[in-house]
Amino acid sequence: MSTTEVPETMRAWHVTTLGEPAEALTLTTVPTPQPQAGEVLIRVGAVAANFPDVLLARGQYQVKPELPFTPGVECSGTVAALGEGVAGLNGGDRLVVPTIGVLAEYAVVPANAVQKIPASLDDVHASGLTIAYQTAWFALHRRARLQTGEWLLVHAAAGGVGAAAVQLGVAAGARVIGVVGSEAKAQVARDAGAEHVILRSDDIVAEVKRITEGQGADVVFDPVGGAAFEASTRSIAFEGRIVVIGFASGTIPELAMNRPLIKNYAILGLYWGLYQERAPHLVTEAHEELIKLFEAGKISPVVDHTVPFAEAPAALTALATGNTVGRVVIEVTK
Repeated sequence: MSTTEVPETMRAWHVTTLGEPAEALTLTTVPTPQPQAGEVLIRVGAVAANFPDVLLARGQYQVKPELPFTPGVECSGTVAALGEGVAGLNGGDRLVVPTIGVLAEYAVVPANAVQKIPASLDDVHASGLTIAYQTAWFALHRRARLQTGEWLLVHAAAGGVGAAAVQLGVAAGARVIGVVGSEAKAQVARDAGAEHVILRSDDIVAEVKRITEGQGADVVFDPVGGAAFEASTRSIAFEGRIVVIGFASGTIPELAMNRPLIKNYAILGLYWGLYQERAPHLVTEAHEELIKLFEAGKISPVVDHTVPFAEAPAALTALATGNTVGRVVIEVTK
């Protein structure tokens, strides 16, 4: 095992009881873990708050770790130690990691889950590069096969994954329409590159038809569900593709299947974690493309604000309110 200097103990946030983040999380001091064969110990630089962290704290996520457990599903950091058999990495290499259990000063992660990042990408912005941008990348390019010149409708376009989809849609040459919840969020979507922005309180169907001159959206990116999905089915173009990312609204919609038959549109699901599990080589390829786009200035993670490690529950609470834009990032080390 190759190591740099690692302390015997570290601080970590544990979910000790299920509930809202402020009540569920406890800051503890625990022994620093050691990597086993095929694992990497990373010194965590920054953790991007994700909605799955909120669901983990509530006990509502599809994965339900035994209490107590460390949340945090995405971070940036540096290699502190390598387990036996890990090749291609060295102490001090900078990485991004999407895996549960990283809201701590150090974390042991599978070597096959990490991706290297360049010096040009700081920890705060790097921490939010993986889950949101990989999700948007696979949704738009792998599932929907987005084409240059097509109309792309993005719901929650000022959120972390929504803003990523807007930026990637623009980078692909699409014409992007963003849907947001407020005027303040509208500017975030415009800054990300949206050509048109619709407020959620507007008549989304009518606005999409007006903007596209009756054609409708060729591709819809929907992490919201509920009424947003209903609006999508009524504003989708001939041979359009609706990509279902999640149900942030809390409502899982139902659909009479005669409707996609009559209008010749497709409904596609996207759970990015399955690519990490079943086709990790595609994740690596997507990461390389995302780094190229970042270095070309075509994408950049939107950060709402940062909080210090000791205030991590505040970051998850802010995210749970739905009032943030882009990412809320927890700075672990500076």
